[in-house]
Amino acid sequence: MNNYLSNISSLSDLKALNDQELHQLTDEIRSFLIENISKTGGHLASNLGIVEMTLALHSVFDSPKDRMIWDVGHQSYVHKILTGRKHLFHTLRKYKGLSGFPKRSESEHDIIDTGHSSTSISAGYGMARARDLKGEDYSVISIIGDGALTGGMAFEALNHAGHSNTNFIVVLNDNEMSISQNVGGLSSYLNRLRTDPAYFKMKGDVENILTKIPAIGKAVFKTAEKAKDSIKYFLVPGILFEELGFTYLGPVDGHNIKELKLVFKRAKNIKGPVLIHVLTKKGKGYTFAEKNPDKFHGVSPFDIHTGNTISAESSRPSYSSVFGKTLVQLAAKDSQLVAITAAMPSGTGLNEFAAKYPSRFFDVGIAEQHAVTFAAGMALNGMKPFFPVYSTFLQRAYDQIVHDVCLQNLPVVFCIDRSGLVGNDGETHHGVFDISFLAHIPNITLMAPKDGREFEEMLSFAASHNGPIAIRYPRGESDDFSEVSTNYSIDQMKAEVLMQGKDLCIIAIGNMVRTAFEAAHKLQSKGISCKVINARMIKPLDEDTLLQECMGMDHIITIEDHVTTGGFGSLVLDLFNRKQSLQGKKIKSIGFPETFIEHGDVEELMAQYGLNVEGLTGSIRELLDK
Repeated sequence: MNNYLSNISSLSDLKALNDQELHQLTDEIRSFLIENISKTGGHLASNLGIVEMTLALHSVFDSPKDRMIWDVGHQSYVHKILTGRKHLFHTLRKYKGLSGFPKRSESEHDIIDTGHSSTSISAGYGMARARDLKGEDYSVISIIGDGALTGGMAFEALNHAGHSNTNFIVVLNDNEMSISQNVGGLSSYLNRLRTDPAYFKMKGDVENILTKIPAIGKAVFKTAEKAKDSIKYFLVPGILFEELGFTYLGPVDGHNIKELKLVFKRAKNIKGPVLIHVLTKKGKGYTFAEKNPDKFHGVSPFDIHTGNTISAESSRPSYSSVFGKTLVQLAAKDSQLVAITAAMPSGTGLNEFAAKYPSRFFDVGIAEQHAVTFAAGMALNGMKPFFPVYSTFLQRAYDQIVHDVCLQNLPVVFCIDRSGLVGNDGETHHGVFDISFLAHIPNITLMAPKDGREFEEMLSFAASHNGPIAIRYPRGESDDFSEVSTNYSIDQMKAEVLMQGKDLCIIAIGNMVRTAFEAAHKLQSKGISCKVINARMIKPLDEDTLLQECMGMDHIITIEDHVTTGGFGSLVLDLFNRKQSLQGKKIKSIGFPETFIEHGDVEELMAQYGLNVEGLTGSIRELLDK
C-alpha cells in the first residue's frame, strides 16, 4: 500500500491525488496526528474531525495566494502538516518548536497569528475588502467552528460582511450536529439548483422580463419575490445566514471529500459572501476521542492504547479544582450565589457546581463581554455572580469590567484562572497582563493566593465583599504553606511575613511566594538574610505592613509572574514614592519584560526570564553587590 503522506512535500503533491488516494491519506494523517500528539500533547479531537475538510480546501484553493484563516487555530494542525511542517511536528508546542496555533513567522500559509476565538470572519472580511480595493483576484476563506460562532464578534462580522457584494467564503465547521440523510439530500439538491450558473442567469432574465411590464411590472416582481421567500423559509436550511446576506450551502458531510470539493468549487463561482455549513465528527478515527471529545480537545501526552493521560501523580489539588469545590460549599450557604462561564465549565472547575445547582449555573458561550455585563445585571438584582475565566480571555471584556461593573461598584467576583504562564499554548494564552489592566480601575479589589487554603479564604471573603473583586491564580496544582503560615485570615486584607531577615526584603505575590521562600532559604545558607513577605493584596496594597516591615531595609525586591510594566512591582514602587520612603533604598522589580512570551514548558520559560529560584538568587546577589 502506498504511503501518500511521506510523499507530500508541497501542496502540488496533494493536488495530484485523486479522491480515492485522498481517502487513504486521511487515515495516514489521523494516525500521524494520534502518534505525535500522544507524545507532545495538543489539540487532538478538533484536528481529527477536520482532516477531510482541510484536504478538500487545499485541493480546491491555492494557498498562500488564496487566504485561509483558521479561527482560534487549534484546528490547523492538518493545515500545518500539508504546508511543509510535517518534519517539525515532533516539536509541536515545545520551546523553540512548532506553535500549536497559526503563526506568520512559521509559514507564508499562516495568514494571521491567532489563538482566541471568533475573530476569523472579521479578519477575513477585512482582507477581502482590501483585496478589492487593490484590484487583486484571489479567494478569502474563514474557517470557524460552531463553538466560536457563539462569540459576539463573529455575529458582528457576519452582519457587516453579509450586506456587501464582496466575494468572501465562510466555512462553518459544525461538529455538534449529526448528519441527516433527508436534510442532506434535499440540501444537496437545492445547492445544485441555486449554485448552477443557469439558475442565476434564469433568475436575472425573469427579473428583467417582469420589471419591464408597464405600470405593474415591479409590483409583480416583488410579489414573486415574496412567494419565493415564503417557500424558502420552509425548504432552505440556514435561513438566518440567508437573511444576513450570505448564500448558504449545506449542510455538507464533512467526511465526504468528493462532496466537499464539489461545494468548495461552486462557492468560488458565487458572487458575494457565501457560508458553507460542514458537519464533522470531533475526534473521528480515534475511539477514545470520539467518545470523549471534550477530554481530547486539549490533551496532555497520553497512552494511545488506553487513552489515559501520562502524567505524574499529584498529591495536591489544582487551583481550578479548589475553586470548584469551594464554590459549591459557598453556594450551599448562600442561595444568591451564581456561577457564570464563557464556554469553559470543565476548564474552570465548574462541573460539580453545574450538576448540583443547575438553575444557578449559566454558560453564555464564547462571549466574555456578554458574561461580564450579564453578571452586572444579576448583581444589580441582588445576586452574587462568580465568573471564573482564563486571564487571557478576560482581556476581551475590559470595557465591560470598567463600565458595567466597576463604575457601578457591583459585587461581581472575577476568578482569574491561568494567570501567569500557561506553557505550551504560548503568546495568546499566557496570563501576564491582568494586573496592568485591572489595578488602575477604581473600586476593584485585586488579590492573589500563595496556596490552596489561602485561595479558599479569599473566595469566602469575596462571597461577602460588597464590590468588584478579582482573584488571580495559576494553572496547575495548588501550593501548601500550612507548616510555615501562621495566619490564613484575610478579613483585614493584611500582608503576611513568612520569613524574617535583615539584609533584604522580598515582596512576592501568588505563585511567586514559593520561589521567594526557597530563594531566601538558599541564600540563608550563604550568609544572606532575607525577609519574605506574602503581599496577598495587590490592590489595595497593605501599605502599613509593607512600609513598616521595609523600614530600615536598604534593598527591596518585588517578584511577580506578570509583566513589570504596570504590574505589582510598579504599585509597590509608587507606594514608597508617595510616602517619600525611597531615600537610601534600592528597589528592583522582577517579572516578565514588556514582550509577548513564546510557548514552551513553564519551567523552561521561568528559567529563561529569571523567575525561578536560581534567577531570583542571582538577582538578589547582583543587587547586594551594587
